Amino acid sequence: MNRQAKSQIDHQVRHRINAGRVAIQNQIAFFMRQFGEVISEWKEDDTRVTFADFAISEKVFAELRKDFPADDYCSEEASPLDEEQTLIAPFAWIIDPIDGTNNYALGCPFCAISLALLFNGEPIYGFIYDHSSKEILEGGPGHGLLSDQKKIDRDAMVADAQTMIGLHFPMSLKQLEPLTGLLAKYRVRCIGSGALTASYVATGYLTGVIDYKVKVWDIAAAYALCRSVGLTWTFIEDSPFPLKKFHSQMDFSPYYAGSASFMAELVSD
Repeated sequence: MNRQAKSQIDHQVRHRINAGRVAIQNQIAFFMRQFGEVISEWKEDDTRVTFADFAISEKVFAELRKDFPADDYCSEEASPLDEEQTLIAPFAWIIDPIDGTNNYALGCPFCAISLALLFNGEPIYGFIYDHSSKEILEGGPGHGLLSDQKKIDRDAMVADAQTMIGLHFPMSLKQLEPLTGLLAKYRVRCIGSGALTASYVATGYLTGVIDYKVKVWDIAAAYALCRSVGLTWTFIEDSPFPLKKFHSQMDFSPYYAGSASFMAELVSD
């Protein structure tokens, strides 16, 4: 890629980053009004959904489409009856309008809005509104990690000494058995939001994470956050990236990620 082409792409990325941030900010008041009050239903896959999920997804994408009508748009709340979506544009957006819907509906603050920007199928920037802290985490490779647009010094926050890891239950015995050594050593956090768990690894609160029950919309933004601070992210099965096709009934994308010492320990086990 020549210098002029790279400059044009960088400009397009910056424009989208600014627009994505505003689109998330504009939904926070609505998110807060519905928190703990909204009526929920259960989907066929035994996950909870609320009308707020659909409203936030539609409002964010409607705002972004005004400036970027040719981009691809992918949401967890797309209809299961829709055909598989083939991504054809250079830029794509993936949203999980409420990650941690169980928590959200029940009034537990560990829930989030997660929005990722992809280029050629790879997450290059992520936004996560963390309702527990009322902050927007954002970042991507080459951009660093920010909280409410202020750079985070991960080295100053890193929690290696606390050796805490994030897990997601329920977990099968086959998945659990190899982790028994870790469970005897590490403190465990299970907060009910895949996006937040991975983002807390990016900030340094958690040493690492192992999650078998996430789909691409749960992790796309957090994947970019972790890459922004140089963390290793390993998919246990095939990587969903570069993302070429999208459907609301996609398979899980199990993974583990974390500090170099944590990842080395997983490999040695």
